[in-house]
This record gives sequence, C-alpha cells and structure tokens, in this order.
Amino acid sequence: MTSTPVEPPNTVAVVGVGYVGLTTAACLSHLGNRVVAVDVDETKVQRMSRGESPILEEGLPELIGEGLRSGRLSFTTDVAAASVAADFVFLCVPTPQGADGAADLRYVTEAAAQIAPHLKPGAVVVTKSTVPVGSAGAVVAALGRPDTAVVSNPEFLREGNAVHDWLHPDRIVIGSTDSDAAQKLATLYEPLGAPVLVTDPASAETVKYACNAFLAAKVSFVNAIANLCQAVGADSVDVIQGMSYDRRIGADHLAPGPGWGGSCFPKDTSALIRMAEDHGYDFALLKEVVVANERQFSLVAEQVWKAGGGTTGPMTIAAWGLTFKAATDDLRDSPALAVLRRLHRRGAVIKAFDPTLPDPGDTHLAGLGLELCDDPYEACEGASALVVLTEWPQFRDLDLAKVAAVMAHPAIVDTRNLLEPAEARAAGCTYQGMGRS
Repeated sequence: MTSTPVEPPNTVAVVGVGYVGLTTAACLSHLGNRVVAVDVDETKVQRMSRGESPILEEGLPELIGEGLRSGRLSFTTDVAAASVAADFVFLCVPTPQGADGAADLRYVTEAAAQIAPHLKPGAVVVTKSTVPVGSAGAVVAALGRPDTAVVSNPEFLREGNAVHDWLHPDRIVIGSTDSDAAQKLATLYEPLGAPVLVTDPASAETVKYACNAFLAAKVSFVNAIANLCQAVGADSVDVIQGMSYDRRIGADHLAPGPGWGGSCFPKDTSALIRMAEDHGYDFALLKEVVVANERQFSLVAEQVWKAGGGTTGPMTIAAWGLTFKAATDDLRDSPALAVLRRLHRRGAVIKAFDPTLPDPGDTHLAGLGLELCDDPYEACEGASALVVLTEWPQFRDLDLAKVAAVMAHPAIVDTRNLLEPAEARAAGCTYQGMGRS
C-alpha cells in the first residue's frame, strides 16, 4: 500500500521579535513550521533562547518552551542565517510615529534591504508591521528582488490576548498583486480555519488603520455617554448594557474609562489622519475623536482632584494601575499615565501600585515623580483620593475597609467601574465611577 506523502513543514523567518513578532514566531512554530526569529538585541535573544518571554502575555512562555523543546523554534541575531532558507520572511519591526504623525517606515525598509541578498528565489516577504498605504511598493523597492514576492498581512492582536487572537483570528487579511504568493500565505494560515480576505496591498494596509480608528472612536463615544450619564443622573452601567444587546453595536470596546491609549490606537489614529491629509481628505471626525480623548484625560484628572478636596496645596493621590490595560505590562501611551501627569502638574504627590511592579527607571514613568509601592494598601496610606486607572481584576478583591482606614480622606474615583459602589460606601469610602454614582 502506498502512503500519501507528507508535505514538509515551511521554513519561516521572523524579523523583529517584539510583541507582534514573538507571538507570530511562537504560534507559527506551534502550527508545525520551522521558525527562526531574529532580533538585534543579543541579551533579549539569549533570554528567549532560554525559554523566557520578555513580555507579559498569557500562554506565550508555554509556546516558546514548546517550540524550543521540539526544535522548531530558535532565536538569533544573524538575519542572513535566518532568511537564507526561508519560504516566508515576516517583517515585524516597529513603525514608530514620526513628528508629523505619519508612521516611520525606516525600520521596515532597512529590514527588507538586509534580507534581500540572502533570500532564495520564490521567497514570500510578509509585511506584518502596521504600515501606511503604499508601503508594499517601498518594500519591493528596498528588496530589489523581482524573483521574490511581497505580501501585506496586517495583525489584529490585542495585548493580553495576543496568543488567543493569533490562533483564533476573526479573519486573515492578505494584500498582494501576486496571486500565487497570496495563496501560499493563505495556505500557511489554513490550520486556523479563519475566513481569508485576499485583496490588493493598499486595501490590506488600510484595513488595520480603519479597525483601530473605529475602535478608538467607539471608546471615545462610550466615554462621552458615561459623562452624559453623570450629568443627567443616569447609570452608565445600565445604559451601556442596554446598548450592548443591540447586535449592531455589541459589547466589545463598550466600557468607559480614563481614555484610550497603548501601543496602537494613538499611533494608528495619528497615522490615518496624516494619510488622509496627504491624499487631500480632511478626516475631521477622527480628529475630533483624538481631541475628545485628550479632553477625557483632563476631565478624569479634574474629577480626582475634586474628590481629594480640591486643595491648592500638595495633595497625595493613590493610584491603582499604571499599564494601559490589564493583563499586560505595557506602559506605552497609557491613559493611566496621561491622567497622572495632569495631576502631577497640579502639584499632586502620587503613590502608585501596579501588579506588574514596573521598573522605577522605566522611561515611560519619567517626570511623574511617582512613588512606586509594592502593595496596594501601601499606596493608599495618607492619600486624599484613590483613583483606579487599570482594570486589573484583583482590585475587586481588596479590603476596602482597610483602604479607608489608611487613607487621610477615603475618596475613590473608579475610572473603570470595577468596584461595587455599595461595598465601597459600606467600607467608609466616598465613591465616584464613570457615569455611575
């Protein structure tokens, strides 16, 4: 009896092992591919080669360990060795926001130029980095290899849920002028069983920005609704729940808070506004979303200041949560820090606790004069107000009576509507939520 031949696994190189690149490398290895991940940081490569994850992401350390033990996953600083035999090369390098708001493609084109001499004919170069319209052409030009193909393949990963999102995607978006290369990439994702949209590069590049801009607008809208509820005496929790039952609206990204932030929304909204301007379109709606978000930071800071007594002198503020969302250690463009900066400028002394215990020397904390505490109760000692800024679920389980006992003025501003108002008041605290009193 003749057995059916087994297709050999694909060989994949991942250039740039940050949040997107590391998740991509680990998940592709999990699917049975041979993956070599490249990064310029030797110390980081050594850590990952020992099975350590440099980022906090549920399930990622396990996948890294699995890949290393199986021999399917390895890490290196040698881009030539990683790309020479690769069927696919994923570019997952940063695209930071420039001074004009546009995405900086320098690292993408540099990476393309570095791999160009080493690629085998027929290799598919996959742009996974978030890039503006027209970037596929820039990558093609940087490669200078007409015997290879370039495909745009945006990522839609949520920090804190990246592994789950990668392995259970809502959709796969592929943009290319080369139908064979697009089909090859679609086959790589076939085990995931997700819908695949094959389109042109410009459309694929626009999808990611459009999604993040829409979600940012949705968050700003629900923040405005919570502010309105506060003004008219409605309960935002009930109002938002009523909205969420509408299938046209849904419950995702429908929780009010101190504003939106993180590594994607601020950068991508600015880049989309700049792209629109470059093509003669005034994206006034999205500009107002950005303005509304800045206003939200200031409104929350004012609410906290007033809750603490509104004194003109120094006031001690306790803060629970510094990361931009729960289940991540990412401080980039964190709404929590945006609010605390405003309080610091008013003269507040800030004592903060975050479950990730950030490094006091982290550059994102510079200029805030924070006292970082190892314990949430320690942060509250002598404080005139406590502000809950990140939705870490463990905050729900803390002893609010103990909190009230150590505070100078037991006032809570819960920007995530995480705590139960009745429990807070029963513990001896005053309580204000977002559109919830």
